[in-house]
Amino acid sequence: MPEGVEPSEGTTILVRRCLDRLRGGDEAARAELLRAAGERLTRLARKMFHAEGRLRCWEETGDVLQNAMLRLLRRLHNVTPASPREFFRLAAGEIRRELIDLARHYFGPHGPGTKHDTHAGKKAQRDTPSPAVDPADEEQDLNKLAEWGEFHERVDALPEEEREAFDLVWYQGLSYVAAAEVLGVSARTVTRRWQAACLKLESALGDKMPPF
Repeated sequence: MPEGVEPSEGTTILVRRCLDRLRGGDEAARAELLRAAGERLTRLARKMFHAEGRLRCWEETGDVLQNAMLRLLRRLHNVTPASPREFFRLAAGEIRRELIDLARHYFGPHGPGTKHDTHAGKKAQRDTPSPAVDPADEEQDLNKLAEWGEFHERVDALPEEEREAFDLVWYQGLSYVAAAEVLGVSARTVTRRWQAACLKLESALGDKMPPF
């Protein structure tokens, strides 16, 4: 990252340089774009699952997150974003869809999370001793993960300008200033759109709003 540059601004600079190289035929730039998106996706997934240890019972988190990178890679093979704004929009969409899929796959009505029985005394539990789990805590964890899934779906349904500002600030981790540069608007405009998005999400989700 360039010296004296804020992390989010450095991300924007990195993306711009990688896109220039990619348009020039440098295939290594595609891998750098994927790494930048993957780091953010990993942090967001950990935020969703930080209280949920059972995810690793079925699949390693890294393997799950790789699905989003493969999906983004396929998109980048089919289209080269013309600007950081287009890349961030594409990456945020793929990240959001993967996080929605994670919640649906593991903790939807037919997911393994809803079928995990802490009292059945199954062979895996007999063979691998584990600390006792309070059923009430498990139920609370499932509810939290369901709330995260609904949160991402609500973000997806925001008006375009507000969703784009939310994508850049929350999904991509950019500052208001860096997001404003990407969008070609003022930082005040980004702040206003971010606040409008948050109000809509809080209104729609109420007490089911996760601590994002």
